[in-house]
Amino acid sequence: MGMAASQARFLGLTARKNNVEYEGQQINQQRTTLSNESANYYNDLLGMAVPVPPSVDDYTKTVYTFEDGALTNQITAMIVQDGVDPSGPIGTYKISYLRQWIDDFAVVSACTSIVNDSGNPTDGPFMVGAKALRLLGKLDGKEEEVSYSPKRYTFTNGAGEEIELRETNETVGLDPDDKDPGEEGDIPAYDAKVYKDGNGKEYYMFEITGDDGEPQEAWFSPDDSPKGYSALMNAAPEEKKKKVTQYETGDDEYLKTLSNDQIEALKLEELEYIKLLTNKYGEGNYMVRYIKNTTTGEYEPYFYKLQDLQGAIYDENGNSQSNIKCYKIGSETKYEEIKALPDCRVEKDSSGRYINITIPQYNEDGEVLADLPPVTYALTTQTSTDQDAYQDAMNQYEYDKALYDKAIQDINAKIEIIQSEDKNLELRLKQLDTEQKAISTEMDAVSQVIQKNTESSFKTFG
Repeated sequence: MGMAASQARFLGLTARKNNVEYEGQQINQQRTTLSNESANYYNDLLGMAVPVPPSVDDYTKTVYTFEDGALTNQITAMIVQDGVDPSGPIGTYKISYLRQWIDDFAVVSACTSIVNDSGNPTDGPFMVGAKALRLLGKLDGKEEEVSYSPKRYTFTNGAGEEIELRETNETVGLDPDDKDPGEEGDIPAYDAKVYKDGNGKEYYMFEITGDDGEPQEAWFSPDDSPKGYSALMNAAPEEKKKKVTQYETGDDEYLKTLSNDQIEALKLEELEYIKLLTNKYGEGNYMVRYIKNTTTGEYEPYFYKLQDLQGAIYDENGNSQSNIKCYKIGSETKYEEIKALPDCRVEKDSSGRYINITIPQYNEDGEVLADLPPVTYALTTQTSTDQDAYQDAMNQYEYDKALYDKAIQDINAKIEIIQSEDKNLELRLKQLDTEQKAISTEMDAVSQVIQKNTESSFKTFG
């Protein structure tokens, strides 16, 4: 029984040792896998591109400009024409440039005030303070027929023809003794008014003192015969009628300051405002109110788009809660790009810097006018930094850097987890190694016991 027990114990220890060795192999396999994963992460770190901050020099360029009266022109492109040596002091180019000027009659944004919809956001009336907005271009009035007497003069010439004269705003110095106005050496005795007939022929009228001592009109026509004063007579005033529009000013303080003719002119002016607003801010109806400028004393128009007023948010008292866009007449910088003007010449100095540009004169078809001399402009050199593009690049760099830092942190965190798992596996492997040594020692002891039992058994029966 002792030998059987020892052999059973030896077999159990052998099985246990095999299990320990198998578990050790599994742990080594796991550590190898973890090592491969760690190597992959390190390779990812090595393959990552480090973000580089942008240089302001990359967004700075040399800009050439030239002045043409009130226009400032910035050259945007210079393309060398065929057969021209670009390294020479003077070359022929196709020039493109950006023209810039200030438009003092442009529609621009203005600060808005609170608008009240008077309880009806669809139809209004819309009020700003105590002043109602008026539909731009709409001025109410009614036609009336009025009588007037046109000022005209007639006389009968030598051929018996009746000539009608119309008054002009011109005057001429006239000496009745010489009859011919404006001759060298004349000393004008009278300041005569100029009249013209339907063919543009001139006649002169000045005041003289009559035989009765009263002032009267004297007429003179240089071309009439006999030489002297022509027999001109005042025609009886002829009463005529014409239709005029009488406009209603209501409570509008601005319209009250205008005459009927001025309101007519304002109506035409407002039609131009509508064109400007439509071209810039789209089709629609526009409202207007005029505000007196306390500095200049003049009234200035402020515009609102009716669709914006109708679509705004109003509180229970009818006051606007959302921002409503407002516009006025002001100054605005305008741009126009001129493309590929041919046969331009650009002059350089010894350092290679452009100093002059000579541009031919062109017709409407863009063809060079050979009979007109080209115009030379002095070029101004300056450096220009595209701050918006540089800031965009810097923002992109900050974003890329944040992504890079986040990726580094994520990889480091994964590597730390792998290292922690590997450390645990290493500790378990050491435990298995210790256990295997203990099993081996015990197996040696059991093996000796079995050997002794075997020797004892053979000796007994031998």
